[in-house]
Amino acid sequence: MTILIVDDSHDQQALLRSILGKAGHADVLSADSAKAAARLLNVEGDSAGQNIDLILMDVLMPEQDGVETCRQIKRCAHLEDIPVIMVTAKNDLSNLQKAFAAGAMDFISKPVNSIELLARVSSALLLKQEMDRRKNRELELRRSNEELQKALKEVKVLRGLIPICASCKKVRNDGGFWQQFEEYLGEHSEAEFSHGLCQPCIKKLYPGVYQD
Repeated sequence: MTILIVDDSHDQQALLRSILGKAGHADVLSADSAKAAARLLNVEGDSAGQNIDLILMDVLMPEQDGVETCRQIKRCAHLEDIPVIMVTAKNDLSNLQKAFAAGAMDFISKPVNSIELLARVSSALLLKQEMDRRKNRELELRRSNEELQKALKEVKVLRGLIPICASCKKVRNDGGFWQQFEEYLGEHSEAEFSHGLCQPCIKKLYPGVYQD
């Protein structure tokens, strides 16, 4: 699974990358600003850019801080399910309420403790996996339901009492007129007919032709 680090400090990026890499998280991307993160995530588009499963977001950044960036990400339908963990200095705790209101799911205090970081990252990635499974199930159910509804629209079903002549086998339709059985059935189903003669009829109609 892919983790995106958003931090204007390259030293901080390197530290987080090192901790994550040693724990086996090989797919780690970095962005040094909100604008760079927006390009990676395709915030202005209607589909995801890079396939990101978790964002580690620094709170204090120039131009646009992490809280506003988080809010911007969560406003995008194609990005709203990505967990965002805020990475904050201890004196930034006053901003955490705003961060949670913006959609952040958790935070890590600086200086970063490796055990705490890995525990919170593991929890967030498990949550993302479950959300992905749920969305895939919902998508499959929606697709199956659409196919079922389409099939039901195409099906014609005969029900109830059908008046049929005991002699010529014509069927009386809703208008009171007598129709050939295949004509009536064709109007009330998706069946198609090809005509031929069964053996008893061939014997009856062409007694000199049919050989036993």
